[in-house]
Amino acid sequence: MTVSHRWHKPTIVGDLVTLRPMCSADADAAWEMVNDPEGTDLTATVATFTFEQISEWVSTRNEQDQRLDLAIVENATGEYVGEAVLNEYDAESDSANFRISLRGPAWFGRRLGGEATELVVRHGLGSIGLTSITLGVLARNPRARKAYERAGFQVVGQIEEDGEQWIDMAIHCDTVRILSAP
Repeated sequence: MTVSHRWHKPTIVGDLVTLRPMCSADADAAWEMVNDPEGTDLTATVATFTFEQISEWVSTRNEQDQRLDLAIVENATGEYVGEAVLNEYDAESDSANFRISLRGPAWFGRRLGGEATELVVRHGLGSIGLTSITLGVLARNPRARKAYERAGFQVVGQIEEDGEQWIDMAIHCDTVRILSAP
């Protein structure tokens, strides 16, 4: 499969993190991430994976069109922190879903995920040219909600699914101009 220019996998450098295309060397850290109990709880992940599945997943991310999967790397240490993803592209509305996952509690609360979110939002609404980006966050995850709000996401609804309260959030292309204005 050929990836369209719009969905190329860039390297985006921030103050705290660098977002870069995933590579097969990320498999061990990604395996650690998907097996972190707190992280899977905060994302309501119930699926289990084998190492082989994760290794295959990581090694195929750069071949995927109409989605963006980037590794989050801490600038200070060069360590893989997690992943930031634009997926579920809807061509009709020219929008995508955002999700982020960090490797574990050692990486929480350090603004690494917050900066990664801001970088993906600017890239998605700016360089990719999406009209909007949406996400769902567990109501019981206020730290993530606060990071999303700092990046410009606004609450657009709330649903209950499988006994969990989810907050639906969205950001639109007009907001990114405001965020990047002097």
